[in-house]
Amino acid sequence: MPSLRARLAGFLQAQWALQALRWRLWAPVALGGGCAVYFSLKTEPAAWPLLAGATLAAAAWLGARRLQRSRMWTLPLMLLACFALGIAVAKLRTDAVAAPIAPAMSEPTVVEGWVVDVDSPGAAGPRVVIAPVRIDGLAPEDTPVRLRATVRGAAPEPGQAVRLFAILNPPPAPASPGAYDFGRNAFFQSMGGVAFGLGEVRPAFLPEPPWSLRAAMWVNGVRYDLAKRIVARQGERAGGVAAAMTTGHEAWLDPADVDVMRDSGLAHILSISGLHMAVVGGFAFFLVRLLVAAWPWLALRVPGKKVAAWAGLVAVGTYLVVSGHPPPAERAAITASIAFIAILLDRQAITMHALAVAAFVVLLLQPEAIVTPGFQMSFAATAALVALVEAWPSRPREISAPLPILIVQRTGAWIGAAILASLVAGAATGPFAMQHFNRTAMYGLAANLATAPVSDFLIMPALALGALLEPLGLGAPFLWLAARGIELMLAIGAWTASLPGAVRTVASAPDYVLPIAFLGVLFCCLWRGRLRWIGLPFAAAVMIWPRPPAPDLWIGDGGTNAAWVVAGQAVVARPGVRQFAVDVWSRRRGVTPIEPPEENWTCTRFSCAPAAPAAGPLALWWGRRAPSAEQLDALCRAAPVVSVRAPVPVLPASCEGRLVLDGIDYARGGAVELWRDGPAAANRWRAVWSAEVRGDRPWSRITATPFPG
Repeated sequence: MPSLRARLAGFLQAQWALQALRWRLWAPVALGGGCAVYFSLKTEPAAWPLLAGATLAAAAWLGARRLQRSRMWTLPLMLLACFALGIAVAKLRTDAVAAPIAPAMSEPTVVEGWVVDVDSPGAAGPRVVIAPVRIDGLAPEDTPVRLRATVRGAAPEPGQAVRLFAILNPPPAPASPGAYDFGRNAFFQSMGGVAFGLGEVRPAFLPEPPWSLRAAMWVNGVRYDLAKRIVARQGERAGGVAAAMTTGHEAWLDPADVDVMRDSGLAHILSISGLHMAVVGGFAFFLVRLLVAAWPWLALRVPGKKVAAWAGLVAVGTYLVVSGHPPPAERAAITASIAFIAILLDRQAITMHALAVAAFVVLLLQPEAIVTPGFQMSFAATAALVALVEAWPSRPREISAPLPILIVQRTGAWIGAAILASLVAGAATGPFAMQHFNRTAMYGLAANLATAPVSDFLIMPALALGALLEPLGLGAPFLWLAARGIELMLAIGAWTASLPGAVRTVASAPDYVLPIAFLGVLFCCLWRGRLRWIGLPFAAAVMIWPRPPAPDLWIGDGGTNAAWVVAGQAVVARPGVRQFAVDVWSRRRGVTPIEPPEENWTCTRFSCAPAAPAAGPLALWWGRRAPSAEQLDALCRAAPVVSVRAPVPVLPASCEGRLVLDGIDYARGGAVELWRDGPAAANRWRAVWSAEVRGDRPWSRITATPFPG
């Protein structure tokens, strides 16, 4: 009988042998690791060392292959080459998309430009994407390529030339250190600023735009017109959801329905991503294949499967254009296209190798995707589902089984597969939902199981046919069917969201924990054999990792709002002001926002301060002008921490021993979190600023101070 050591060696050798054709699957993982390292840097590196490193690593790997070295040499060199390539392509992509970023201007200005598209509305009103032609106070070379503008009244439609009197700022910084960075995403979409309209949008007389801009506005105009037709056919409630699923326009979405979809775990249906591309492409593929098979003359003369694959490619490309090609849709289109190309090349469409190729191509074209929740969740879920397909046992086909038995067996198998697929996909995406969104829909599995047949087999196919035929006036029956399916989906979501404990808030783990979980998920999926379960505790890292203590005090970007933590609750100094930032910060830290107590808390037009030490540690001044010496003296006497939105040139004697943060600090550092460093009487604080976490990167540089003088 072999010894334990011999049996263990044999087991490990067998496990190693199972990976013979799997090692190349780790190439996109290494590429993504290089991209992630680039985005984690605090300073911008030069391009030539990164290119040189990637070239040398690739040469070493190719040289080892040419010399026919063993896998012990070629595998580490391949991973090193892909890792170095990831850093290099991320840098090249950053340099390629670099465009002017608007400064934080101290006074309102006039913006003239073309409306490129209608964006999703915000709390302050409709929003549009503008290609500015002229901005008062900015030279042409400093004018951003695109702006996102919040407007008053009805949103102007794509293709209109507009004139807007607005407050102009760079894309907003994170709401708190380490939170979602809108500025980085805007940078890679050439979105160089945000504008807030102070008056009505007026028409402008501008020179003819370049052909590329005209083409983009024409396409977006067609999309917007289709969205309006859908809403007119279905009504604003169902039509708003249908327009978001079809064209990406969210202007008609009811915020209450969005909250319901989010709380029930169905919000992913509203954003165009892999699910929509798979349903539209798959529907076109199976429809064309069925039509070819139904025509014997044609079926004998053309390869029906390949013709259907071409139809799937056309459907995916058309849907990408109709949806406005947002980055998540582009990534989903690449993945779906590679599956159809595999069919054209007589390869299996849904394999881990096809998914690896798709991930590699996406990261080469959009290396910034590695830090986005959409990419992480999409590829983690798809990898988990493909791994499930690989591990699914093949069942022998029945011979001459009675039809009732076949129906029962197939129905049971379908229900079991649907439940297991939802469990696997939910488990794979859970760490990312917890870390990025800090919320878990406790009944999301039930809601997704209930709505999947409605969404996949009724809503999406009906919307596809309705959108295709609506320009001809023939889309009404299909859009009516889609509206009934949407109403049923919303009813399921509302019931699920109303259940007790439907949503649980989860604080974010430290930043380094998510990569551990990502690698754990990928190891469970990519490794073949029983050793794959070694990755399970790593995949659960976000769930089980201890959370750091919440800060004692948070002050938002610009010093316009703040909150302090008391017994797991965040007392918000100005409830309702910059509420999005308050919600993001409180969810990340796992605290519940509450209003300040009315007693012992006094507010004026521009300030709030505690009337007693127990009421809070902060005095807040949000006026654009600096407080007078008497006002500042009162603030310093009221609290150990004083926040002033404007720059303070001179501090009175009462501010000695107080922590005073002013507009210069916020212009330099953004939002800040403060922890007490020692006893309260010492009034020592440890601060972490958003700018420290972001680093000095092209998307985080502010070119001007928002304060005059």
